[in-house]
Amino acid sequence: MSDARSAVLGRIREALDRTPEAESRARQRVAAWTTERHPELVPARGQLAPEDRIGLFIEQARAVQTDIERASGPAAIPGIVSQYLRRNNLPQKLVMAPEPALDIADWSSQPLLRIRRGTADDADQVGLTLATAGVAETGTLLLASSADRPTLLAYLPETCILILGTDRIVASYEQAMELHLEETGTLPRSLNFVTGPSRTGDIAQQLELGAHGPRRLFVVLVDPSSGA
Repeated sequence: MSDARSAVLGRIREALDRTPEAESRARQRVAAWTTERHPELVPARGQLAPEDRIGLFIEQARAVQTDIERASGPAAIPGIVSQYLRRNNLPQKLVMAPEPALDIADWSSQPLLRIRRGTADDADQVGLTLATAGVAETGTLLLASSADRPTLLAYLPETCILILGTDRIVASYEQAMELHLEETGTLPRSLNFVTGPSRTGDIAQQLELGAHGPRRLFVVLVDPSSGA
Protein backbone atom coordinates (compact mmCIF):
# COMPACT_ATOMS: atom_id res chain seq x y z
CA MET A 1 0.00 0.00 0.00
CA SER A 2 1.33 3.45 -0.92
CA ASP A 3 2.17 6.02 1.76
CA ALA A 4 -0.52 8.39 0.44
CA ARG A 5 -3.20 5.70 0.58
CA SER A 6 -2.15 4.67 4.07
CA ALA A 7 -2.38 8.30 5.21
CA VAL A 8 -5.88 8.74 3.77
CA LEU A 9 -7.18 5.50 5.29
CA GLY A 10 -5.56 6.41 8.59
CA ARG A 11 -7.43 9.72 8.69
CA ILE A 12 -10.70 7.92 7.91
CA ARG A 13 -10.12 5.50 10.80
CA GLU A 14 -9.40 8.40 13.14
CA ALA A 15 -12.58 10.20 12.06
CA LEU A 16 -14.68 7.07 12.64
CA ASP A 17 -13.26 6.82 16.15
CA ARG A 18 -14.23 3.15 16.51
CA THR A 19 -13.46 1.03 19.52
CA PRO A 20 -11.58 -2.21 18.81
CA GLU A 21 -14.86 -4.08 19.30
CA ALA A 22 -16.71 -1.87 16.81
CA GLU A 23 -13.85 -2.27 14.33
CA SER A 24 -14.07 -6.05 14.68
CA ARG A 25 -17.83 -6.02 14.09
CA ALA A 26 -17.41 -3.83 11.00
CA ARG A 27 -14.84 -6.21 9.53
CA GLN A 28 -17.16 -9.15 10.16
CA ARG A 29 -20.03 -7.38 8.37
CA VAL A 30 -17.84 -6.69 5.33
CA ALA A 31 -16.58 -10.29 5.25
CA ALA A 32 -20.15 -11.61 5.41
CA TRP A 33 -21.32 -9.24 2.66
CA THR A 34 -18.62 -10.42 0.25
CA THR A 35 -19.51 -14.09 0.71
CA GLU A 36 -23.30 -13.73 0.60
CA ARG A 37 -25.18 -13.37 -2.68
CA HIS A 38 -27.53 -10.45 -3.15
CA PRO A 39 -29.81 -11.01 -6.17
CA GLU A 40 -31.00 -7.85 -7.88
CA LEU A 41 -34.17 -7.26 -9.87
CA VAL A 42 -34.25 -9.87 -12.67
CA PRO A 43 -36.17 -9.15 -15.92
CA ALA A 44 -39.23 -11.35 -16.48
CA ARG A 45 -38.55 -11.89 -20.20
CA GLY A 46 -36.60 -15.11 -19.72
CA GLN A 47 -38.80 -16.56 -16.97
CA LEU A 48 -40.46 -19.13 -19.21
CA ALA A 49 -41.14 -22.83 -19.43
CA PRO A 50 -38.02 -24.79 -20.53
CA GLU A 51 -38.93 -25.21 -24.22
CA ASP A 52 -40.07 -21.59 -24.52
CA ARG A 53 -36.83 -20.49 -22.83
CA ILE A 54 -34.83 -22.45 -25.40
CA GLY A 55 -36.85 -20.81 -28.18
CA LEU A 56 -36.18 -17.33 -26.78
CA PHE A 57 -32.45 -18.08 -26.52
CA ILE A 58 -32.35 -19.18 -30.16
CA GLU A 59 -34.30 -16.10 -31.27
CA GLN A 60 -32.10 -13.67 -29.36
CA ALA A 61 -28.86 -15.37 -30.41
CA ARG A 62 -29.78 -15.35 -34.09
CA ALA A 63 -30.67 -11.66 -33.82
CA VAL A 64 -26.98 -10.96 -33.14
CA GLN A 65 -25.67 -13.15 -36.01
CA THR A 66 -25.07 -16.31 -33.97
CA ASP A 67 -25.50 -19.49 -36.03
CA ILE A 68 -27.41 -22.19 -34.16
CA GLU A 69 -28.34 -25.79 -34.81
CA ARG A 70 -30.01 -28.21 -32.44
CA ALA A 71 -28.64 -31.73 -32.10
CA SER A 72 -30.88 -34.66 -31.23
CA GLY A 73 -28.10 -36.02 -29.02
CA PRO A 74 -24.31 -36.15 -28.70
CA ALA A 75 -23.97 -38.63 -31.57
CA ALA A 76 -25.18 -35.92 -33.96
CA ILE A 77 -22.61 -33.29 -32.92
CA PRO A 78 -19.67 -34.35 -35.18
CA GLY A 79 -21.86 -34.48 -38.29
CA ILE A 80 -23.39 -31.07 -37.55
CA VAL A 81 -19.93 -29.56 -37.01
CA SER A 82 -18.57 -31.09 -40.23
CA GLN A 83 -21.55 -29.86 -42.26
CA TYR A 84 -21.18 -26.35 -40.84
CA LEU A 85 -17.53 -26.22 -41.88
CA ARG A 86 -18.44 -27.33 -45.41
CA ARG A 87 -21.25 -24.75 -45.70
CA ASN A 88 -18.81 -22.00 -44.81
CA ASN A 89 -16.02 -23.26 -47.08
CA LEU A 90 -13.79 -24.00 -44.10
CA PRO A 91 -11.29 -26.85 -43.92
CA GLN A 92 -12.31 -30.00 -42.06
CA LYS A 93 -9.88 -29.13 -39.30
CA LEU A 94 -10.29 -27.70 -35.79
CA VAL A 95 -8.70 -27.39 -32.38
CA MET A 96 -10.92 -28.71 -29.59
CA ALA A 97 -10.87 -28.26 -25.83
CA PRO A 98 -9.42 -31.23 -23.92
CA GLU A 99 -12.71 -31.32 -21.99
CA PRO A 100 -13.64 -34.96 -21.18
CA ALA A 101 -17.35 -34.14 -21.56
CA LEU A 102 -16.77 -33.65 -25.29
CA ASP A 103 -15.61 -37.26 -25.63
CA ILE A 104 -19.21 -38.46 -25.42
CA ALA A 105 -19.58 -37.47 -29.08
CA ASP A 106 -18.23 -40.05 -31.53
CA TRP A 107 -15.79 -37.86 -33.43
CA SER A 108 -14.48 -40.89 -35.33
CA SER A 109 -17.78 -40.88 -37.23
CA GLN A 110 -16.32 -38.05 -39.32
CA PRO A 111 -13.03 -39.53 -40.61
CA LEU A 112 -12.23 -36.45 -42.71
CA LEU A 113 -12.46 -34.16 -39.69
CA ARG A 114 -8.97 -33.52 -38.28
CA ILE A 115 -9.00 -32.64 -34.59
CA ARG A 116 -6.24 -31.41 -32.32
CA ARG A 117 -6.89 -31.19 -28.57
CA GLY A 118 -5.55 -28.22 -26.63
CA THR A 119 -5.54 -24.44 -26.84
CA ALA A 120 -5.60 -22.34 -30.00
CA ASP A 121 -2.66 -20.77 -31.80
CA ASP A 122 -2.34 -18.31 -34.69
CA ALA A 123 -2.70 -20.99 -37.36
CA ASP A 124 -6.04 -22.33 -36.12
CA GLN A 125 -9.09 -21.22 -38.08
CA VAL A 126 -11.69 -23.07 -36.00
CA GLY A 127 -11.91 -23.57 -32.23
CA LEU A 128 -14.44 -25.73 -30.39
CA THR A 129 -15.21 -25.70 -26.68
CA LEU A 130 -17.99 -26.22 -24.15
CA ALA A 131 -20.17 -23.37 -22.87
CA THR A 132 -21.14 -23.27 -19.20
CA ALA A 133 -24.60 -21.75 -19.69
CA GLY A 134 -26.85 -19.87 -22.08
CA VAL A 135 -28.87 -16.78 -21.12
CA ALA A 136 -32.32 -16.74 -22.75
CA GLU A 137 -33.08 -13.03 -22.32
CA THR A 138 -30.20 -11.94 -24.57
CA GLY A 139 -28.92 -15.05 -26.40
CA THR A 140 -25.69 -14.77 -24.43
CA LEU A 141 -23.29 -17.58 -23.52
CA LEU A 142 -21.26 -17.93 -20.34
CA LEU A 143 -17.76 -19.33 -20.76
CA ALA A 144 -15.66 -20.37 -17.76
CA SER A 145 -11.95 -20.92 -18.21
CA SER A 146 -10.16 -24.01 -16.91
CA ALA A 147 -7.34 -26.34 -17.90
CA ASP A 148 -9.93 -28.32 -19.89
CA ARG A 149 -11.52 -25.23 -21.45
CA PRO A 150 -8.79 -22.83 -22.63
CA THR A 151 -10.08 -19.29 -23.11
CA LEU A 152 -8.25 -18.74 -26.40
CA LEU A 153 -10.46 -21.32 -28.17
CA ALA A 154 -13.33 -18.81 -28.08
CA TYR A 155 -11.32 -15.77 -29.14
CA LEU A 156 -8.33 -16.52 -31.34
CA PRO A 157 -9.75 -18.58 -34.26
CA GLU A 158 -11.98 -16.74 -36.74
CA THR A 159 -14.67 -19.37 -36.20
CA CYS A 160 -15.78 -20.37 -32.71
CA ILE A 161 -17.99 -23.41 -32.15
CA LEU A 162 -19.65 -23.80 -28.75
CA ILE A 163 -21.44 -26.89 -27.48
CA LEU A 164 -24.28 -26.23 -25.03
CA GLY A 165 -26.83 -28.54 -23.43
CA THR A 166 -30.38 -27.24 -23.71
CA ASP A 167 -30.82 -27.94 -19.98
CA ARG A 168 -28.16 -25.29 -19.32
CA ILE A 169 -30.19 -22.46 -20.87
CA VAL A 170 -31.35 -20.26 -18.01
CA ALA A 171 -33.42 -17.09 -17.87
CA SER A 172 -30.86 -14.50 -16.75
CA TYR A 173 -27.22 -13.62 -16.19
CA GLU A 174 -27.70 -14.08 -12.44
CA GLN A 175 -28.96 -17.63 -12.91
CA ALA A 176 -26.05 -18.44 -15.21
CA MET A 177 -23.64 -17.34 -12.49
CA GLU A 178 -25.59 -19.32 -9.89
CA LEU A 179 -25.36 -22.43 -12.05
CA HIS A 180 -21.60 -22.10 -12.32
CA LEU A 181 -21.11 -21.43 -8.60
CA GLU A 182 -23.38 -24.29 -7.55
CA GLU A 183 -21.33 -26.71 -9.64
CA THR A 184 -17.84 -25.45 -8.84
CA GLY A 185 -18.15 -23.43 -5.63
CA THR A 186 -15.56 -20.95 -6.86
CA LEU A 187 -14.75 -18.43 -9.57
CA PRO A 188 -12.27 -19.34 -12.32
CA ARG A 189 -9.51 -17.09 -13.54
CA SER A 190 -11.74 -15.95 -16.39
CA LEU A 191 -15.53 -15.76 -16.79
CA ASN A 192 -16.78 -14.35 -20.08
CA PHE A 193 -20.27 -13.50 -21.30
CA VAL A 194 -20.36 -13.71 -25.11
CA THR A 195 -23.21 -12.32 -27.20
CA GLY A 196 -22.73 -13.07 -30.89
CA PRO A 197 -19.52 -12.89 -32.92
CA SER A 198 -17.05 -10.08 -32.35
CA ARG A 199 -18.12 -6.78 -33.93
CA THR A 200 -17.45 -3.05 -34.05
CA GLY A 201 -19.14 -0.03 -35.57
CA ASP A 202 -16.17 2.28 -35.07
CA ILE A 203 -14.95 2.06 -38.67
CA ALA A 204 -16.97 4.54 -40.80
CA GLN A 205 -20.03 3.65 -38.68
CA GLN A 206 -20.31 0.35 -40.54
CA LEU A 207 -20.82 -2.89 -38.61
CA GLU A 208 -17.74 -5.10 -39.04
CA LEU A 209 -17.63 -8.67 -37.73
CA GLY A 210 -14.46 -10.26 -36.40
CA ALA A 211 -12.94 -7.03 -35.14
CA HIS A 212 -11.63 -8.28 -31.81
CA GLY A 213 -12.40 -11.99 -31.90
CA PRO A 214 -14.20 -14.63 -33.99
CA ARG A 215 -15.98 -13.63 -37.18
CA ARG A 216 -18.39 -16.57 -36.82
CA LEU A 217 -20.06 -17.99 -33.72
CA PHE A 218 -21.79 -21.35 -34.11
CA VAL A 219 -23.70 -22.90 -31.21
CA VAL A 220 -24.69 -26.54 -31.19
CA LEU A 221 -27.55 -27.08 -28.76
CA VAL A 222 -27.71 -30.64 -27.45
CA ASP A 223 -30.89 -32.04 -25.96
CA PRO A 224 -30.02 -33.90 -22.72
CA SER A 225 -33.09 -36.10 -23.12
CA SER A 226 -31.14 -37.82 -25.87
CA GLY A 227 -28.22 -38.54 -23.57
CA ALA A 228 -26.18 -35.33 -23.75
